[in-house]
Amino acid sequence: MTDQPDLPGSRRVQDDMVVSLTEYRQNRDPAPVTFHRRELDAILRIYGRMVGEGEWKDYAIDHLKDRALFSIFKRSGEMPLYSIEKNPKLHTKQGQYCVMNTHGTILKRGHELPQVLKVFDKVLKLVD
Repeated sequence: MTDQPDLPGSRRVQDDMVVSLTEYRQNRDPAPVTFHRRELDAILRIYGRMVGEGEWKDYAIDHLKDRALFSIFKRSGEMPLYSIEKNPKLHTKQGQYCVMNTHGTILKRGHELPQVLKVFDKVLKLVD
């Protein structure tokens, strides 16, 4: 018998504790929040359009424990112009996706990423 507590998913074999390594890692350090492929496709489609127009130059992706960030830069040495955030904890409340500007002001928040990304659609203006 050992003095260690039983871990979930563990079993005893002749007074030795056998623990699944994947379960131990998941219990100890949860996986960070990430963007899924379809989410990145939607974000990169808009990013590519804006790079083509000369508006944006660089980006960074951060996968943190509680949220994922896609930051957009005019120049790589500056503060991000915009940040697209995915925060699953807000999924049932205000929506897990939001777009913020340089000052941290939320420009748009929602439950569906394509709706939130419409903040980047430009309105056509009539030029005389």
